[in-house]
Amino acid sequence: MIKRFTISALAFSLCFSAFAQDTPDAAVVQKIRKEGLENSKAMDIAFNLTDVSGPRLSNSPGLKKAQEWAVKQLTDWGLKNAHLEAWGTFGKGWQIDKYYAATTLPYYHAIIASPKAWTPGTNSPIKSEVILIKADSVSDLAKYKGKLAGKIIMMDQGTPLTSGIKPDFSRYADTTLAQMAAAKPQAAGARQRPGTGPMADRMAQMMKMREIRAAINAMLVEEKVGLILTYARGGQGTFFTSNGASYALDAKPVSPELEVAAEDFLHILRLLRAGKPVEVEADIKTSFYDQDPQGYNVIAEIPGTDKKLKDEVVMIGGHFDSWHAATGATDNAAGSTVMMEAMRILKAIDFKPKRTIRIALWSSEEQGLFGSRGYVAKHFGDPKTMVLTPDQKKISAYYNLDNGTGKIRGVYLQGNAAAGPIFQSWLTPFNDLGASTITINNTGGTDHQAFDAVGIPGFQFIQDPADYNTRTHHSNMDTYDRLVEDDLKQAATIIASFVYNTSQREAQIPRKELPAPQPARP
Repeated sequence: MIKRFTISALAFSLCFSAFAQDTPDAAVVQKIRKEGLENSKAMDIAFNLTDVSGPRLSNSPGLKKAQEWAVKQLTDWGLKNAHLEAWGTFGKGWQIDKYYAATTLPYYHAIIASPKAWTPGTNSPIKSEVILIKADSVSDLAKYKGKLAGKIIMMDQGTPLTSGIKPDFSRYADTTLAQMAAAKPQAAGARQRPGTGPMADRMAQMMKMREIRAAINAMLVEEKVGLILTYARGGQGTFFTSNGASYALDAKPVSPELEVAAEDFLHILRLLRAGKPVEVEADIKTSFYDQDPQGYNVIAEIPGTDKKLKDEVVMIGGHFDSWHAATGATDNAAGSTVMMEAMRILKAIDFKPKRTIRIALWSSEEQGLFGSRGYVAKHFGDPKTMVLTPDQKKISAYYNLDNGTGKIRGVYLQGNAAAGPIFQSWLTPFNDLGASTITINNTGGTDHQAFDAVGIPGFQFIQDPADYNTRTHHSNMDTYDRLVEDDLKQAATIIASFVYNTSQREAQIPRKELPAPQPARP
């Protein structure tokens, strides 16, 4: 949801004139550039987060392994108070212990797929003729009653694939960046009234479909279905995964479910629609972890040294959790790697900051920004009531990275016009690396929003798209090999410089008007 801002275009322009004064220390920037671009450890960090730790689904063993490694690594670099901090109750962890599936009739073919998160396994090998279910409502299932126990089924739905003509990997064109830079603040009242328009209609339709699917799922559990094959969005062997059940400790039981790559799903679907028999065998084992339902963030600091400013804080972060079909390299081992590397750079140049610098590696972002929202609620205030803590005033800024492996091209101001000229000056030493764009625009869907919601300046950097939305985001292809080393080096170097400048600046980063309380939706 886009926030409403009342800053006029004239005021935005005046802010750039009034604040264009922050000139970075060239000697320190050069030290940061040398360490970040020539002595980078980014790919080693990323290797440990992905190939070594594996998938990092919320509260899974892989996430806990990566968190423990990060705490030790940050400590070894000399950061202080590195620890896991609970943010609240999440629920059950889950992981895939074993997965195998293939068609055996009309011929053998291994199926590209993944169990949906938080769904059970088959408990033992299963082999069945696939039953095609045609149902738009629960009543449509009446004809299948008593016929589905132990069977492998699939719903009669799937979108035909189309050939693409656009490349998977892209970078922002200069014209696109110019449009971002030319954007004006959103006028008051420009937002559509909540609950109206095409988006509201789509949401209503989606909610209805979810209700029908939930009812169908309950019926399938009662029938003791052996396995459900589900169509997964994607193509060219890539599929974008999701959760198939609740992670709540008291979640209702569901059937085993495989999210199947489009090519394999459509292959089976065509055969069944033509009346040809298809047989599938599968063996799936998954495990649940409910011994500790708490969610945790990784926290560490470089303490401030200035007598007056050391209690103030500059924060950086990215989310540490991932989905399960791959190792979450671009979403978001990339952002977490960059933030860890930025802290390493600052320690490597023996920087003694005026303000304390704190890194946070969030968990459960994928389920609703839970890690960052829990941390903000605990330390800074509640956006529902806007009752704030004294520490809310001590955070100068929070910087986030969570849009894949692409290099930084600039900063989204999140409507904070007064920060624009400051950041423009701080980007100047990195114009040669492709970073120069400042846009008043908002961007959403990640952890800076938790800070912005309680009046703390929170920012996400503009990043080249790379192949984030076409190939890696939440997909089975989100692996180490998709990371672009030079882009991660560039991003870590720029962020280390931003952190340096924020920690040394005489005043905190300017703030927008405090948001109004955001009561829970009915």
